[in-house]
Amino acid sequence: MAQIRDDRPRGILEAFEDERVVYLVLDPLALDAPKPALVAVHTVVEPAHEGKGIAGALVRELYAMAGREGVFVVPLCPYAADRAGRHPDEAPVAPAELVEAAWAAVAAHPELA
Repeated sequence: MAQIRDDRPRGILEAFEDERVVYLVLDPLALDAPKPALVAVHTVVEPAHEGKGIAGALVRELYAMAGREGVFVVPLCPYAADRAGRHPDEAPVAPAELVEAAWAAVAAHPELA
């Protein structure tokens, strides 16, 4: 089982086995949005670790963190968005203005994309 580490100051949520094998890029600017949110920009899986369920565990933890903190997740990442669509009980839909603000933040900061 991979260990998950929250490193929001660097804009990532990481899963480790012996080394980092999966990471989720978060928008570190999300606190400037109309409402605080965790914005999932990309989920990246090292090729040797694909298909092991680690990315799913990472995204589940992202939604659990949001639940504990009382904030929305804005899943710009297709993987996180797919999970949200399949598990709406874990992933409440973020308000449209929050999603728009997240897309605008990513567009304004191409290093996030």
